[in-house]
Amino acid sequence: MSFLKNIFGSKEQTIKNYNDFWKWFQENEKSFYQVVKEGKKIEEEFFSELSPKLGQLREGYYFLTGMMNEDTAELILTADGRVKNIVFVEELVNAAPDINGWKFTAFKPALDIEDVSIKMGDYEFSKDNISFYYNEDANYPDEIDIVLVNDNLNESNKDEITNGTFIFIDNLLGELNFATTIDNIVVVGKDKAEKELISIKKLKDFLIWREKEFIEKYDDVWHSTETNNHSILEGSLQNGKPLLAVVNMDLLNWENKASHPWILVIETKFNADPNGFPSDKTLAELNELEDVLLEELKDSEGYLNIGRETADAIREIYFACKDFRKPPKVAEQIIAKYGDKFSITFDIYKDKYWQSFNRFTGN
Repeated sequence: MSFLKNIFGSKEQTIKNYNDFWKWFQENEKSFYQVVKEGKKIEEEFFSELSPKLGQLREGYYFLTGMMNEDTAELILTADGRVKNIVFVEELVNAAPDINGWKFTAFKPALDIEDVSIKMGDYEFSKDNISFYYNEDANYPDEIDIVLVNDNLNESNKDEITNGTFIFIDNLLGELNFATTIDNIVVVGKDKAEKELISIKKLKDFLIWREKEFIEKYDDVWHSTETNNHSILEGSLQNGKPLLAVVNMDLLNWENKASHPWILVIETKFNADPNGFPSDKTLAELNELEDVLLEELKDSEGYLNIGRETADAIREIYFACKDFRKPPKVAEQIIAKYGDKFSITFDIYKDKYWQSFNRFTGN
């Protein structure tokens, strides 16, 4: 399956929900099936139709297609490794009806090591030339830090070999696991390896073991922010405009940060005064938005409000989360509710030790 495409959807809201999309797909599935089976004009006669319809649901859907066997076409919907889009891909596939001759799959699946061999240009990527080892850091004991070693990598082909090695690992682990289980990953040549090499065949088992260990350690760890102390921090940007942050310092000094490894950042742009701060009316609306977030993302359910930062007509609100599925859905609800007042974007990323907030603690 060699067809992968980003969706830049039409703004026409003819497809408003998952049911609308699958109803449309059912109305066209026979012609799409024939196109996939023939394998000749997939881009022109399938993807060009599929792309704008998915885009009407939201941006961030990617897809691949091909024949599973003589009688079954498969459509794989993917987030292309973007964590913020994972839950929406899962929901869309879960809403899919049973259609004879079709299989709908969420994410590129994991493959058996014996089946993973990729050719890119003059290079082949396989179990025969890729191995790995892992680093351990006493300061960050729960981080999974992987070094992939490719025998063919040198300074002249570094970018090409690195890209191909990541594609190999994506196929080996499957898209979902590759996007969510590893904290840090780099690719080096054999001459740069610093530890004994481990067969890439053992990578899946290693990650399963580490994930099981992590869950057992932190599954029952929760934190209440009700009595925490918050600090008001003042600073200035490089352009000279002031910065104001309200931060839960007790939380930033918590010893079990890794139990909430996903960081949600919601960025809200607003009309500001000359110093970059909101008017009283805008401030009240921003505070209302934050109250809605706090109501939806409770600490008792695994969502910890670290604080907020306001500067240069932008407010950023930060949460540390136990999972990565609910926060993007809440963020989308916020965008739908307040998008007529503010320009709102969000991201969610993995940071087990909240190192992205070291600027508040001086570390």
